[in-house]
Amino acid sequence: MSELFFSLESLRKEYREIFKTSLVEICKRVDELRPADVDEDVFSVFVKDSSGAIWQKKVLDMLENDISHEIYRKLKEILAYRSQFKCVGCATCCNLACSEFSPEELKQKAQNGDNFAQQFLSIFIPYESKEEARKIYPEYIKMLEESKEDNVYFYHCPKLTKDKKCSDYENRPQICRDFPDNPLSILPNSCGYKKWKDEIEPVALMLHSMIEIIEYYKKNMPKYE
Repeated sequence: MSELFFSLESLRKEYREIFKTSLVEICKRVDELRPADVDEDVFSVFVKDSSGAIWQKKVLDMLENDISHEIYRKLKEILAYRSQFKCVGCATCCNLACSEFSPEELKQKAQNGDNFAQQFLSIFIPYESKEEARKIYPEYIKMLEESKEDNVYFYHCPKLTKDKKCSDYENRPQICRDFPDNPLSILPNSCGYKKWKDEIEPVALMLHSMIEIIEYYKKNMPKYE
């Protein structure tokens, strides 16, 4: 098993534990809002304007405002801390940009006004095959295969020179300037932001778990006309 695959499995195990902790904390806050006359759980259907329905409204307000605002504040702190690190020129992000979307899907998203897709397509072109991408970063491709992460498409920047420099650096798009903006990205050890990612990863996992839980509550709590 490759070192990258081991790291991914460890990350998944860590995330499961963090998710459980986050779920317990959010459930506790939900129960603190529970009226004394309500025994049902928060996903039950209540009579409109009853104490149970009012409780659900307070829970959604707490999730969408109090907790979500705190998550947003923490994410801003994480991204601000990123500025203390810098690119060291390994060029992995230029040679092996990954996306869950195919070139056709990206084109459709760009046509629909998606700014990220528009920027991505303005700079990156797809590899002709996975085997071509494997030559650039074999461990990463192997890790995706072993973890059965099949829906990944690989792209590269044609403006990268042989000495791993950007030939149009001053005009590079914002997505290049901001990379990496996802604290849960898988970064190689050669990346100058790897230390940043390793340091903030536990907090980022916690925030991600809370976002997932909040979305579950919002999706599954009944709606009242």
